[in-house]
Formats: sequence, C-alpha cells, structure tokens
Amino acid sequence: MEFLVASAIGLLTAAGIYLLLRLRTFPVILGISLLTYAVNVFLFASGRLQVGAPPILQDGVSTYTDPLPQALVLTAIVISFGMTAVVVMIALGAYLGSDDDHVDDPVDTSNTAKEEPK
Repeated sequence: MEFLVASAIGLLTAAGIYLLLRLRTFPVILGISLLTYAVNVFLFASGRLQVGAPPILQDGVSTYTDPLPQALVLTAIVISFGMTAVVVMIALGAYLGSDDDHVDDPVDTSNTAKEEPK
C-alpha cells in the first residue's frame, strides 16, 4: 500500500514538474494543480495509512488515524481551488491582452519612443 501511494506521489510530482517547464500557460496551470495534488496526497499519507480506523481515539480500539493531516488536506484543497481560479483569470487576462499564451514572451522594444538628444 505504501509503495503504491509513494509511486503515485512521485508520478504526480514528475508530471507536474514536466508541465511546469512547458512554455504555454494552460500546461503550467495543470502542472501547478498536479503538484498541489501530490502535496495533498503526501500530507494525507503522513497521517498513517489505516483502512477502517477511526480518526479519534476510542475505548477498545488500539489504532486510530491522525485527524490533523485530514484537516490540512481539506484546507489545502480549498486554498488550491481558489488560487487556481486566480491564476486562470490572470492567464486569461494576459492572453486577451497580448493574443498569445506563451509564458516567457520577449519584451518588444521596437514600439518604444526614442528620446531625441538635446
């Protein structure tokens, strides 16, 4: 079970980094999302992977799952959803402003007014 979760975290991280290195805005947004999913799974797995264990300590039950990583993951999901919406709106504004979705557009200096010497 731990090997499967560790492999999934590694795969999500590798795919997220690959997409972050692309030169278009949409793959960069997907890469950030995949990296947040990898971090969420890592946080969730840090609370011990127990199937069917309660999140609180009860009488007669010797194993329990730590509820803190579950709360952290829930908070991280909400924050990542909001930040993804913000990044999508910034990328959409940049695309509509320049008619291009490249991440690293070169600066166009041909349209700047040159100052005349006095």
